Amino acid sequence: MPEGSTTPTTLDLGPQALIVVRLAEEVGDEQLDAATPCPEYAVRHLLGHLLGLAGAFRDAAQKNLGSSTDTDPGSRVPDLTPGWRVELPKVLGELAEAWRDPSAWTGATRAGGVDLPGEVAGIIAADELVVHGWDLARATGQSYAPDAAALRAAYEVLSPTADDPEGGGLFGPPVPVPPGAPLLDRVIGLSGRNPSWPSK
Repeated sequence: MPEGSTTPTTLDLGPQALIVVRLAEEVGDEQLDAATPCPEYAVRHLLGHLLGLAGAFRDAAQKNLGSSTDTDPGSRVPDLTPGWRVELPKVLGELAEAWRDPSAWTGATRAGGVDLPGEVAGIIAADELVVHGWDLARATGQSYAPDAAALRAAYEVLSPTADDPEGGGLFGPPVPVPPGAPLLDRVIGLSGRNPSWPSK
């Protein structure tokens, strides 16, 4: 929130959520065991993670705190249920709708077992959708153009890690990218990923 302002920054997560939905729709069953930029995750685990985080951040927006918002996402490797192709777009739609309520961006909430201001949780949700959308696109050979507003929000939340490369960041130690690199490459580097993945 800008200094002196009493109105929280809000962001429509719908466009980025829809991009992730469309990427997931194009994933073939034969791709579910393919590698992703997340070393411990195959595509099936990445999709399971997206399903879990969508539910968690939906509940965080609604201040519906419980098992979904209290669970550390790093505590287990997620997997898919048989109905994931129906469930994932449904939950991503609910996530986007929940964050359209201005009250979601105010007060305190929780996600991943961490207490956060609502405004911060919303921006982190955008970042998760941008970065994991890139992961999914790269792992399945799809083109990727994230929502511009969500991409800027992701940069906003990740850029402080550039000043503390040993701090680990939200996803891992930042990977340097060339000066003047596109904003998406900078975000992906700050997330601890090599923008040229899977090349060595």
